[in-house]
Formats: sequence, C-alpha cells, structure tokens
Amino acid sequence: MGKAFILGMVAAIGILSQAAVAQELTFFRIGTGSTSGTYYPIGGLIANVISTPPGSRACDDGGACGVLGLIATAVASIGSVGNINAIADGRIEAGLTQSDIAYWAQTGTGLWEGQPPVEKLRLIANLYPENIHLVARADAGIETIADLRGKRVSLDEPGSGTLVDARIILGGYGISETDIKPQFMTPDEAAQGMREGTIDAFFFVSGYPAASIAELASQRHVRLIPLDGAGAEKLRAEYSFFSEITFPAGTYAGQDKDVPTLSVGAQLVTSADQPEALIHDITAALYNSQSQRLLAAGHAKGRLITLENATKGAGIPLHPGAERFYKEARVLP
Repeated sequence: MGKAFILGMVAAIGILSQAAVAQELTFFRIGTGSTSGTYYPIGGLIANVISTPPGSRACDDGGACGVLGLIATAVASIGSVGNINAIADGRIEAGLTQSDIAYWAQTGTGLWEGQPPVEKLRLIANLYPENIHLVARADAGIETIADLRGKRVSLDEPGSGTLVDARIILGGYGISETDIKPQFMTPDEAAQGMREGTIDAFFFVSGYPAASIAELASQRHVRLIPLDGAGAEKLRAEYSFFSEITFPAGTYAGQDKDVPTLSVGAQLVTSADQPEALIHDITAALYNSQSQRLLAAGHAKGRLITLENATKGAGIPLHPGAERFYKEARVLP
C-alpha cells in the first residue's frame, strides 16, 4: 500500500470527521400553549429564528442566523404551569410562561406554596406583555366583572396560568368561585361553548390578538369586559407582576373603543442545567438583526421581542449564558 494512498486516506478520514462534527445536531424543545393562543405561534417563530439545521443556507446569504446544528421545535402544551413542570422534569429544554407563574415556581411561593420550588428555573428573555382577556357573550348581560355572579364562566383548564390569574382577579373584585358557575375548559372549548350558548364568559391570558378570540368575534357578537377601577388598583398593589394595559379599539371585530385591562409578562425560561454556551448562543441568535426582522414580520407580539425589553421585570435569575450575552450587548452592566 503506497504512502500517498495512506496519506490520502488519513486526509479523507479527517475531512469526514470534520463534517460529522459540523453536522452534529442539538435538539431543543420549547413548550408553548394551546394552538389557539399566542404562545404557540410565538414559540414557533422563536424556534425558527434560533435554529440552523445542517444544510441550511448561510446567514450572510439570507438563510437562518440561528445556532449551528440546532433544531428547535415548538411543542403545544397546557401553558405556563405545565411548561415549568416539564422543564423541571427534563421533558423539554425551555418554555414560555407568565412572569408571575415563573416567580412563584422559582421561589416556592403563591401558586407553588407547599410544593418544592423549581430552584433551577432560569430566565432567557422577557418577551412581551400578555393581556388578561375576559370575554363575554354580548347577550349575556355582562358589562362589568361584577356581572359574572351567577353566570357560567370558564376559568381555563387545570395547570394553566390563566386559571391561577382568573382566581386572583375574581378575588380582587370580591367574587368567589361559589358566586359563579365555574367551568374548566381550554380556550378552544370555551370559545366553542360560547358559540353554542353553553358558556357566558371566559378568561384567557394571552398576547393580543388571540386567534381563538379573533375567530369567535368574527362569528358572533362578544364583548371584552374591562378590568379597571378599585379592583384593578388593589390587584396591582398586592401583586407587582400585574400592570395596566389596554386593548386598542379594533383589536377584535365589533370592539369600537379601547378596553382597559391588566397584563403580565410573557417570558422564555429554561433550566440552570442547560449548557451556558448553548443558552448564550440561543440568546444571541434571538436578538440578531435578521431574527428581529423575522419576529416583527411574523406576529404582532413579535415586534415587542426586543433587546430593550429582554431583562425588564425579570423576577427570576437569568441563566448564566443569557446574562453573559446581555452584558456583552451592554444591556446589563
């Protein structure tokens, strides 16, 4: 066997080894929410911009500007609580959650009181505000939250962040679950119940416009119920994660004026066990200029996923990889 042949084989093996390394895949599952809400499309957008599967066109040539070899996927789920539990159990690598739920889980307070805290829960990024939707049939005789008494009201399904906030909000306005006829349905089920006349109102925490509500409002007359006044002031004083916000007129069909409500932050969270380098690169990919354009074009809430908002209202510790990126980007000192 000639020396030239041996050297050629060594070189070929070296090239193949480099190709294998370059093609090494990392899978990254992102828990979202129901397919009718905002988490699911936003999670899909985030998965797309942080992914660069093998064979993708180079970023400089207009291709993906994500993490080399990363394949991220958006996974439908029951929402905030379910995503945090799945992260803690190692069933997903990251998830979307409300800022209040994340705080309670990481500190073992509020919703998590009496349960082991999810101490390793870490923040990648604060994304955008989520509005508290309280939607009622226009013919149900509901104009204020006080009118919910005696009505059939869906608070969302067990394990969802909406259910937690709905209970808090009712309490803030002096309404208990015994005052209403509570139902525990997904947003899709609640919307269908409203079409069929079996539900009078339902809560849903989501960035607007929420697909299920937009579809419902296009099919029958519904009303967004304002969350304001003394009850809202009491809630903001007691729970710092609630903020004032407004549904602008025209957000949904038939809504001809602004409607005040409350909001919480939508966050992308992960586990402290995720590698620092990976989370650093994911965070960097999320905020590069190409990704920012795709996020802004892909969804109304995507325009709010900016570096300026990334660390606002954190509530829980940043993942070291994300923190390193924010320091490099001079968002943090």
